[in-house]
Amino acid sequence: MKYFLNFCRFFVGVLFIFSGLIKANDPLGLSYKMQEFFELWHLTALNDYTLWLSILMIAFEIIAGVAVLIGWQFRLFSWMLFLLIVFFTFLTGYAVISGKVRECGCFGDCIKLTAEQSFIKDLILFVLIGFLLINRNKIQAALKPVVSIALLLLTTIASFGMQIYVLSHLPFIDCLPYKKGVVIQEKMKIPAGAIQDSTVINFVYQKDGKEVEFDAEHFPTDFTDSAYTFVKRYDKLIREGNAKPDIKDFVIISKSETDTTLSILEHPGKIYVLFTKKLEDSDANDQILDQIKKISEMAKADAVPMIAVSADADNLRSLLQSKSIDIEVCKGDLVAIKTAARSTPTLYLLDQGKILNKWGKANFDNVLKK
Repeated sequence: MKYFLNFCRFFVGVLFIFSGLIKANDPLGLSYKMQEFFELWHLTALNDYTLWLSILMIAFEIIAGVAVLIGWQFRLFSWMLFLLIVFFTFLTGYAVISGKVRECGCFGDCIKLTAEQSFIKDLILFVLIGFLLINRNKIQAALKPVVSIALLLLTTIASFGMQIYVLSHLPFIDCLPYKKGVVIQEKMKIPAGAIQDSTVINFVYQKDGKEVEFDAEHFPTDFTDSAYTFVKRYDKLIREGNAKPDIKDFVIISKSETDTTLSILEHPGKIYVLFTKKLEDSDANDQILDQIKKISEMAKADAVPMIAVSADADNLRSLLQSKSIDIEVCKGDLVAIKTAARSTPTLYLLDQGKILNKWGKANFDNVLKK
C-alpha cells in the first residue's frame, strides 16, 4: 500500500507539473481554448478574462504538482486537486458527448490529444487523486516547512514569470504551424494521402410529438409520410479523418477588398508582415508603435516591403496613420492571426512564403540591430 501510495503521489505530481509547464509555454493557447468552451455555453462575456484565468490555472497546476511531490499541506492540496480534476473530467466528458470540441488543450499544442484521449486521461487521474484524497492522512511532508515554503515560493515566481515572458517574447518551443523555416503556402495544402472524414446522412423526423433520428439504412418499419413529419437532415461524423491542412483560413485582404494572399506569399524577395489582433492607441503601446515606425523606415531604406495584417484593419489603419507610420494595412482572419501572433503584435520576415524569422513585441529592438 505504501509503495502504491507513493507511486500515485509521484505520478500525479509529475504529470501536473509537466502539463502546467507545457501550457506555460503558450498561455494564450489555453486562453483561446477557454473561449471556445465559453462560446459554446453562451458565456462570451467571460472572454475578456480568459487570459488571466489561463495564467492562474497553469500556475496552480505547477504549484500543486510540486506541493504533492513534497507532501506540503497535503490535505489542502489533495482536496484542491480533486476538485480540479472533477472540473477537468466534466469538460472533457462534455467534449466527448457533445462532439463540439475535438481537442481539449490538456497539453497545449505540443502534445495534441483528442477529446476521447483527454477524457480517459482525466478518468485515470480522477481515480488516482481520489485514492490520494482518501489516504491523505497517511502522507507526511518530505521537507522541513521552511524549505517547502521557499521551494513553493520559487515555483510560484517561476510559474508566473515564465508565462509573462512568453506573452511578449513568443513561446520557448514553437509547436504551432508557423515555425521558422515553414513555407506557409505548402502548409495550406492538404497532406498527400490524407484520409477524408467518414460521414453518414442522418434524418430527423417528428412522430407523436417526439423527434426520431435515423440514417438511410435504418428507416423505421412503420415509416409513412402521414405518421412522420420531416424536421431536418445532416451529415453525422462517423470517423474523423486527417484531410486538413496545418494552416487554415490564412487570408490577406487588401484595402480594396482584393485577396492578395498568394501575391504576398509569392512575393519575389523578402517582405515584413506585422500580425496583430488589435492594437490601440495607449501609453502602453507608444513604445511598440515607435519601434514599428523605425522598422518600417528601415525596411523602406532596404527596399523591403512591409505590410500589417489585422482582424481590425480599419482601426489599425487609422492608428498607424495618426502616428505617421506608412505601411499598408490588410485584413486577415482572426483565428489565423491568433495562431500566427502569440505576441500582440508579432513581426514576420518572409521570403516567398518561407518564414525566415519572427519576433514578439519585446524583441522588436533585435530587428533594428541587424
